[in-house]
Amino acid sequence: MIKVAIIFHSRSGNVFKLAAAAAAAAEKAGAEPKLLKVGELPDPMVLDKEAYDSVESATADVPVATLDDLLWADAIMIGSPVHFGLPAPQILNFIDHSGPVAIPGKLVDKAVTVFASGSAAHAGQQTTILALHNAVCHWGSLIVPNGSSVEILASEHNGSPYGTCSISRHLASEVHEDNLRAIEHQTQRLVEVATAYGIGLRQTESAIKYVGLEDLARKFPHLSMD
Repeated sequence: MIKVAIIFHSRSGNVFKLAAAAAAAAEKAGAEPKLLKVGELPDPMVLDKEAYDSVESATADVPVATLDDLLWADAIMIGSPVHFGLPAPQILNFIDHSGPVAIPGKLVDKAVTVFASGSAAHAGQQTTILALHNAVCHWGSLIVPNGSSVEILASEHNGSPYGTCSISRHLASEVHEDNLRAIEHQTQRLVEVATAYGIGLRQTESAIKYVGLEDLARKFPHLSMD
């Protein structure tokens, strides 16, 4: 069973709602999800204190992510609100402290995908996702994007091939149904990639034994199949 760590920070409930939907989608896909929030900073930037307090209350029972959670997971989802076109400082703080497991290469075989929420259609969701992709590259992990081939991604409320992007309009827990369908697709794709990659890592015999050599000989007569 694929183990999926869904690590997030949420300011007004939108990223939390996406993260919770991802956890449900992972379980539906036959994976074992672990919903995790990153630790808070001493002096967080808060625009809407009522919404922030509401999220804090709603996530009171959600464990704080640790480096052990990164090691536990086969696949990792990272969700962040947009902060001036960048990931939230709380997410970056968690990334900054991943060195003890990232530098020795302990995250190399992980499949990772990212999602974000911002106030408007072009509030920096995509730059936030791509900024986190930089860190994933340093981890040596596999970036799993949404792509553009699934119909729901063409919705006016979606559209990002990098990862699911929610538009909050400065409203608390304002996640469109199309975003929830997009995060479900993103989670299923992550589980599929992690599953396939895990099978590949466990394969100890050459794949050539599974190839029909007679068919290859007919297709490529100039090659020796001995």
